[in-house]
Amino acid sequence: MPKIMNVSAVEILHHLKLNCQIPIVLEGIATRIIIAEAVKKAGITVEQKELQQAADSLRLANQLVKADDTWAWLQKHYLSLDDLEEIAQINLLSAKLANYLFADRVEKFFVENQLDFFGAVTYEVILDDEDLAFELFYALQENEIAFSEIAQKYIQEIELRRTGGYDGIRYRKDFKPEIAAAVFASRPPQVIKPIITQTGVHLIFVEEVIKPQLNEQLRLKILGDLFSAWLKQQLEEVKVVAHLDLDNQELAKLA
Repeated sequence: MPKIMNVSAVEILHHLKLNCQIPIVLEGIATRIIIAEAVKKAGITVEQKELQQAADSLRLANQLVKADDTWAWLQKHYLSLDDLEEIAQINLLSAKLANYLFADRVEKFFVENQLDFFGAVTYEVILDDEDLAFELFYALQENEIAFSEIAQKYIQEIELRRTGGYDGIRYRKDFKPEIAAAVFASRPPQVIKPIITQTGVHLIFVEEVIKPQLNEQLRLKILGDLFSAWLKQQLEEVKVVAHLDLDNQELAKLA
């Protein structure tokens, strides 16, 4: 049987202070308050059916399929069922507020920033030796070696090596500027000339360049980005003052 170690709320607060995590906590609290005030001002409400769907989505996102899984998760995070409902409500209200503020701006933002939403499917190997990178590049041009063979030989990270250096689908902003210029000027499928950055020498195979379409997935991404930028601006306009000195009455409540 494991040894029981009791930890008080005061000790938890002290730990957060020592680990310099108070600013992160304060930002989270301020964000929640800003959203709550904006929701109230906008007159946004939540119906019980919507709340239930939000709670179901929350459980699904945390793989809480069975009731036992849910209870175990709640205990692990020191949450009650009411807390779970409050989290679901905050998520739902945040989504509704984002939609209220920016739904009519998504299409305009997409058109104005369309180049940023071009995607590319790439495979990448980062080398330390420029001469070796060019040697491998020319070998690829002559079909003397496959990109997957290079990945197997020169990628150290096991999982990345197993996928042949697959980087997935990335947007222009996800690449370093000098790499983005070459990737989106390529004619896939194509291996582009090695590019030198501070990280190393990048040997990249561009499998596909994906033209942007304003589908639901991208719409939600833009909506989320606009909302995050708005929240950041709101946070910059407030000064959060933390009162961390607890009096005896407050200590008694935390005991």
